Amino acid sequence: MRRVRFAPSPTGPLHVGGLRTALFNYLFTKNSGGDFILRIEDTDKKREVPGAEQYIVDALAWCGITPDEGPKTGGKLGPYRQSERNHLYEEKIKILVNSGQAYYAFDSEEELNLYREDSEKKGETFIYNWKNRKSLKNSLSLDKESVEKLLEKGEKHVIRFLSPESQEVKTVDVIRGESVIDSSLLDDKILIKANGTPTYHFANVVDDHLMKITHVIRGEEWLPSLALHVLLYDAFGWEKPIFAHLPLILNPNGKGKLSKRSGEKGGFPVFPIDWREDTKLKGFRESGILPEGLVNYLATLGWSPEEGLEILTLRKLTELFLLENVVSSAANFDFEKLKWYNHKHIQTTESFKLAELLESLNKNAGEIIKEKLADAITLVKERANTVSDLWGLVSYLFFDPISYDEKSLKKISKDGLEKIVSEIISQCKKRDGTSGFVENLTSWGDEIGIGAGQIMMTTRVILTGSLTGVGVQEIVSFIGLESVGRRAEKFKTGI
Repeated sequence: MRRVRFAPSPTGPLHVGGLRTALFNYLFTKNSGGDFILRIEDTDKKREVPGAEQYIVDALAWCGITPDEGPKTGGKLGPYRQSERNHLYEEKIKILVNSGQAYYAFDSEEELNLYREDSEKKGETFIYNWKNRKSLKNSLSLDKESVEKLLEKGEKHVIRFLSPESQEVKTVDVIRGESVIDSSLLDDKILIKANGTPTYHFANVVDDHLMKITHVIRGEEWLPSLALHVLLYDAFGWEKPIFAHLPLILNPNGKGKLSKRSGEKGGFPVFPIDWREDTKLKGFRESGILPEGLVNYLATLGWSPEEGLEILTLRKLTELFLLENVVSSAANFDFEKLKWYNHKHIQTTESFKLAELLESLNKNAGEIIKEKLADAITLVKERANTVSDLWGLVSYLFFDPISYDEKSLKKISKDGLEKIVSEIISQCKKRDGTSGFVENLTSWGDEIGIGAGQIMMTTRVILTGSLTGVGVQEIVSFIGLESVGRRAEKFKTGI
């Protein structure tokens, strides 16, 4: 059975790139009924941001990406926070040290900086590996007794991996194929830091093995680390998972990785939901994007379904997703395209649900009876790109215009304007219902020589304040004759 994990660090709000990684993991494993694990990689306490873990959980839940195992849901192979797994790392690092595949290094940062400076003067780059490790201060160059004494007195040290001196390291990536790296070019990466906590590389490999992860699907920024991870699996004698490194999501102009700054500059968010901790950052949810729209769009960034299929639910995406069809080339983020997907999903969302969402985004909408708001949304939702757009499309159905669009006024300022307004007021007073209101109004116009177009435009401006909106008869039927008459009276006083 497939087992995948999404392993973010709680160092801030979840970026849309991270969300896409979580989504691809989820789609891949659920395609075969496997498990999706959420693991919080919180070993770097200095960079940890309060509220970030809960934000990650909430953002995934909003998108419908539900972990089968994780910090909140539990599971048999936990704990699911790395900070709670130190006993496991201590156990596993001993295996590597005792087998001679990892070693203690006592070099101070000051000493290492001197080596770096010396290398720079020679036009070289200092790399701590097979070339110099036996001449540095570590358990490879020191005798056993000296090492034991240093450890006993608590000498500050790290534990490094013993990279092979000359070995072809073969790596296989589902998306990018096979590659071979010369191990002599690798440095002896630190596995355990001076404070006793594991580095990302060590904890990542140990956790993936112990949690029985079958496929590691992550961003391409981790591709340079793949050779080291392969060597670590080999050092332990563990079976390696299948690796896949996803392409980057770029800024809209294709220059650079999608960032918060580019979102601010372009006027769009790059986070799933609002972040309200140390700084205020707007999310897609609060911008009126449906989770269905966001998920559908993100799935197309690096992957595409069968030809002709575009508007897909999370369930349908799960059925269609194939990791082998993910491309290696980066994808540009296009907010307009996202809004197009969102527009399509708005059409298939129940109006009552849209009314609830709109109430959470707009204070004025919250003052309207929900059922009535839903009825109004039914009339206009085919025109909305975001949930937030809905209020601008329905507000005139609940509130009289407070001003009139100047361009619209110019178009209706013709002979017969006062007659049309007076006739609207007259019909509102003498009629019992709204049915046939527009038909009677245009028939009256035919009798006195005023065209139906002029009548419709004038009525629309009176009712909405501009030449936009749904059909005039739909507006009249929705707001009722009393509102129509009141709006016409108000307009008349301003002529």
